[in-house]
Amino acid sequence: MKTISGTNLEQAKSHNRRVVIEAIRTNGPMSRAAIARITALTTQTVSNIVEELARSHLLIPMEAQRIARGQPIIPYTINPNGAYSIGLELGRQRAAGVLTDLSGSVRARIERHVDKPGPTEAMPVLADIVRDLLEAFSFDRDRLLGAGIALPGRYADGGVTSLSPLNLPGWQDFPVARELQRYIKVPVIVENDATAAAIGERLYGVARGLGSFVYLFLAGDGGIGAGMFLDGHLYKGSRANAGEIGHIIVEPHGRLCSCGKRGCLDRYVSPSVAYECLGIENAQELLPDDLDAMIAANSRGLEVWLEQAVQPLRQTIDFLELAFDPQTIVLGGSAPTTLMTQLAARLEPLHIPVNPEEERTIPRLMVGATGKDTAILGAAALPIFSETNPQFDVLQKPIIHRTVQQL
Repeated sequence: MKTISGTNLEQAKSHNRRVVIEAIRTNGPMSRAAIARITALTTQTVSNIVEELARSHLLIPMEAQRIARGQPIIPYTINPNGAYSIGLELGRQRAAGVLTDLSGSVRARIERHVDKPGPTEAMPVLADIVRDLLEAFSFDRDRLLGAGIALPGRYADGGVTSLSPLNLPGWQDFPVARELQRYIKVPVIVENDATAAAIGERLYGVARGLGSFVYLFLAGDGGIGAGMFLDGHLYKGSRANAGEIGHIIVEPHGRLCSCGKRGCLDRYVSPSVAYECLGIENAQELLPDDLDAMIAANSRGLEVWLEQAVQPLRQTIDFLELAFDPQTIVLGGSAPTTLMTQLAARLEPLHIPVNPEEERTIPRLMVGATGKDTAILGAAALPIFSETNPQFDVLQKPIIHRTVQQL
């Protein structure tokens, strides 16, 4: 079982509630005694927390299980209907939103066509999507944790774009979180698409239960970035821009990159380079099935891209393993599934690991969530992650009040 330690300090109730939720989310239905064993919390503390979470409808009891001796045990599990979250995504041609429950299942979905929207055009469109989502599915509005939005680009504190996304000009220094919250009247969390996807992968995907992993995000209409979890904590760096690996130099004096350097990883591995090799124009305007069909029909173009992409990405994976010692590297993103699976297959064998004799129970490389919904489902995971993931900073300050009480 995954082990995560709590604390029995009275002022740490918020943290301990998160620890209990994380234990059940990671390991599946658990009894109070089992939760106490793996969290290092006292049985009484766990009992109090489970009762509070059950009253808040975040946990539900399952059928009692009889054991050889003693009283039957009652496992508790996450209640999918205990809370809800909205995920939003904005691209050059598409604005979309999903409403998900606490298990990550999509309960409603809305899409709108847009044309390279700036902030003035985008905010009302996103607000309309939120309104339509809330009308499409009936639930207790007090159970809505908030909205998350995934955008390409880099961000300063408070959801302000510090560098305008390449494919969405006009967003630099725009306070996305504050302005969107003013429109929709619920808390808003903004993240770049790679970090949002990594969070979604940890909550619901192949990285569920892993403490340390690097998520390589191949954007369907752009480059390559990374989201990182280290020792159970989301790592964002001193300026919240960790993971900009697309601009690691993999070929000194190589191809000119948009960032001004030469030989960046983006210029060899990104889906946009793949589309150049395949002769596909305006890929972001094509339907996913049509795009996959065009890729499958041009095996030579795909081979040209793979030949130039594999070695730089293999080199980057080697660097990430040596620098961060993750349990695994997850390859995913909104790029076409065909590109992702072909690339992952060609990356083996990876470079020799630092400890080649070690027996591994987790593959060094795994394919995670792929397809156009990867980032938006990650965005929907942001409010849930914010409210349920154990965070040591809550030991120093009160938990932020949300609509779900005593979380």
